[in-house]
Amino acid sequence: MTTAVFSQETESRFAAARAVADAVLFEGYVLYPYRASAAKNRLRWQFGVLVPPAWGADCDEHDFQHTECLMEPRTGATLSAEVRFLHAQRRTVQRACQDGSFEDTSELSLPDRVLVPWDEGAEERVEVTVTVAELAGDGITVPFSRSAREETELVHDAEGRLVGRLVRRREEVSGVVRLSTCEVDGPYRVSRLTAVVENTSTWSPDDGRAGRDAALPHSLVAAHLLLCLGAGSFLSMTDPPEWAKGAVASCRNLHTWPVLAGEPGQADLMLSSPIILEDHPAVAPESPGALYDATEIDEILALRTAALTDQEKREARGTDAKAAAVIDLAESMPPEVLERLHGAVRSLREVTGSAPKAPGDEVEADLLAEPGQPHVVMPETPWWNPEGDAGLDPARDEISVDGRPVSAGSRVILRPGRRRTDAQDLFLHGRTALVEAVLHDVDGGVHLAVTVDGDPGADIRREQGRFLYFQPDEIALLEDE
Repeated sequence: MTTAVFSQETESRFAAARAVADAVLFEGYVLYPYRASAAKNRLRWQFGVLVPPAWGADCDEHDFQHTECLMEPRTGATLSAEVRFLHAQRRTVQRACQDGSFEDTSELSLPDRVLVPWDEGAEERVEVTVTVAELAGDGITVPFSRSAREETELVHDAEGRLVGRLVRRREEVSGVVRLSTCEVDGPYRVSRLTAVVENTSTWSPDDGRAGRDAALPHSLVAAHLLLCLGAGSFLSMTDPPEWAKGAVASCRNLHTWPVLAGEPGQADLMLSSPIILEDHPAVAPESPGALYDATEIDEILALRTAALTDQEKREARGTDAKAAAVIDLAESMPPEVLERLHGAVRSLREVTGSAPKAPGDEVEADLLAEPGQPHVVMPETPWWNPEGDAGLDPARDEISVDGRPVSAGSRVILRPGRRRTDAQDLFLHGRTALVEAVLHDVDGGVHLAVTVDGDPGADIRREQGRFLYFQPDEIALLEDE
């Protein structure tokens, strides 16, 4: 057994899964609007936090993760395991005094950023390589620890004058990795791998009532596990073969979720994550970089971040280096990159052929079929475009409601139906509105696009084509119509 650095071959195999593992590591690390003062950034790190045993005994947090998965190792195979977690380091801000000393402050304002106290996360790894044969029975136990440390960073203003410093402190953390295997009964040679990651830190609160913030520096934050078989394969825990479903169901996974990692079709990598993933998770190729927010999509975050005020951007840049990188990314993102974030239909690629290999590559519009297959000619207008059918004209079409014609320009009373409505529609019941267009969907349904009378944003809605939609049985014509 060794805890030395992985071989180049193992590193290259792990690299296929590292992008997703990094996303797990920094899941929700800092949330939009990326400022320490934001309410949503005052409760940090909700996923995979393994707390000290003495503190976790009286709360809902856990001090261990327990993973079980099935594998089919070949003779002489090795298993490489990598535990990854963040080590919380507490950053304090100090102002320079005239006598050369420093004093703590809640804020240090600079032209480009506003520095405030904050908990940063330093990435830690524990690497283990062992032969599968050594894991039989009780297996192996690998303890690890990270010592306490303190670092100081001097802060200068635009003229180079010393104005303060940042002091970063890490507390000691320790843990253990336990790996073992046992044979699974049945006609196939399958082993059940058990991997336990546990926080063994001896820290305990002095008064017995310390809060979560006090325990975080002694915790393994966003802990997860990467496993790699040197020869052989893992079985999918979410979509196993029929013969292995019983054995998979008997596996016990606590506070973790193991999935196959790496490229689709690859089965020698496993990612045991504190969040639920599908097999072979991947970062979208359109994503321009890490945004660290666990609740939003890239396009929304990029647009919202670019719209922050200059003061808000200064605060974000001073909160964390990763937040500063997000601000810089949003400000420098070219239009063509932002356009790619607007959506991608991946499910069509298996039917229409491969996607362009690189930005700028073009695919002939009338040659979407595979070689040797009949050509598919693309229409000039897509089927979902209202102008794709010359027989339809939303601005001129009309329908009959209670024997009376309704078209663009008709004034109606809104009467949202009970079965198709939502809470917002109920507030519009009885309001009068102007019909802007009559729309037909591909299933033969009819929808009326309307603007509500008295809506101060009606002109903007018309310019953007963003209306409210009702069906014919949800309106009535005004008597004067």
